[in-house]
Order: sequence, then C-alpha cells, then structure tokens
Amino acid sequence: MPSNKQRREAAQRRLQRQLERRAELARKRRRNLLIGVTAAAVVLVVGTVLLVTGTGGDDADPAAAEATPASAAPPTPGVVDGSDGTCDWTPVDTAANPNLQADTGTPPVEVTPTGTTEVDVTTNFGAIGLTLDNANAPCAVASMVYLAGQGYFDGTVCHRETDSEGLQVLQCGDPSGTGTGGPAYEFPTQVTGAETYPRGTVAMANSGQGFDGSQFFLVWGDSQLPPSYTVLGTVDEAGLATLDTIAANGNDGSNGPGDGAPTQEVRIQSLVVAA
Repeated sequence: MPSNKQRREAAQRRLQRQLERRAELARKRRRNLLIGVTAAAVVLVVGTVLLVTGTGGDDADPAAAEATPASAAPPTPGVVDGSDGTCDWTPVDTAANPNLQADTGTPPVEVTPTGTTEVDVTTNFGAIGLTLDNANAPCAVASMVYLAGQGYFDGTVCHRETDSEGLQVLQCGDPSGTGTGGPAYEFPTQVTGAETYPRGTVAMANSGQGFDGSQFFLVWGDSQLPPSYTVLGTVDEAGLATLDTIAANGNDGSNGPGDGAPTQEVRIQSLVVAA
C-alpha cells in the first residue's frame, strides 16, 4: 500500500506529465496548421490510410473520421506512459460529440505495468483470443480491462474492415458503431517509434491527436502503418482463423476502395478478461 508521501509524489509526477503533454499538443497544433496550409498547394499520393477515430473536436464528423487519409502527427516517442504503475485519464467533452458515452467514469490511476492479460472475444463469426502486453501498453491494457468489466464492448459492431494491399484490419470498440464513439476519457498513445503491425497484431486506433479511447484494430494481414498506434498485444491462431472468415466477406467500400463497413455485420457478443 503506497504511503501518503508516495501518493503525493505520484500526483506531482502526473501533474507534470499533464503540463508537458498540453505544451506538446499546443506545439503539434501549430505545426499541423502549417502543414495543412502547405499541403493545400501539393498533391500527395498516400499509400496507406491511417486508422482514426472521432473523439470530438476536429474529427467529430463521422465521414471525416472514417475516410480522412492522413491528419495525424506521430506522437513523440519516449518513456511508455504507465511504466511507473500510474496512468493519466483525461476527461473529454461528451457534449461536443453525442457518440461518446458520458457514464463510463475513468479507470483506476494505479495499473499493472508487468506481465500479460488474456482476453476472450466472442463474435457472431467465432472466438478471438487476445494476449495483451501490460509492459508495452500498461494504460491501454488497463483501459480495455476496465471497460470490459462494465460490459462496454458487449453487443457492439466492428464498424470498419480494410483489405487494401498495405492495410488489412478489422476495427472495433465503438459502441455507437459510427467510428466516432468512445468513453468519457482519453489517454496518451503509447509508442516508442519502433512499432510494426504484422498479421496477428492488436493495436489501438486514435483520433489523430496522440490520444486513445476505446477503439482498437485487429490486423489480419501484414499492414504498413507509421508507428503511431499503441500495440496492445497479439491475436491467437483461432482468432486469426475467425478474422480470415470475416475478411473473406470484404467490405462495402463506403470509405473508398477496399475500406468500409463489413459486408456482413460483425458483432462482438462479449469481450471479457479470461479468468
């Protein structure tokens, strides 16, 4: 049990991290504005589509959230947030985005930064087993465990499937099914800059602002993405077989060629932490 002195020191560290992140976000917004002005005069051919979610603000429009190719500056690599056993959960303005769930509360501040966590996902196409890496993504794992304990993911649809050459994923975790939903909090993307996304990876989608919520993606085919997405862990062999069945059905192309809602609805019947 931490002493009062340890709690005060942990609180001071969290406050310092929050101040540093706010300053960093302000710098990124100024830089992104300059990039946006420059990009208006240049036509770029983008080989991959970034995985984004809408958590309010610039990405509140579902169409923009689902189809915008590249709006995010990669988060600044550094020490993995949560490695000290604590995480910062930043409240979001749920009034600005009706697809956010205002009643989720926030996970505990203290988390487990070691070992792995097994998660069982049951879908209408079959089972998907996940092994989550607490050391690599302590805050993201803690968030998924917390939300799973509320039944947050149960009965939700996986709203996006992609089957382009460089991006082959199934995206889930939004109870609204719109691609813009999430919980009443967000937390920093946890990357080192060395992340890759081969077949069997499970990772967090984000809003393009360096913050994660509840949406995640399951990689069924090797995908070429920048190291901007928290790697949560891996999918088991049975889960990959389930994903292959889902992927074989394709998508409706509503976000562009090879990108859209699954042609056959994919529904998470339950997502629970294994006993």
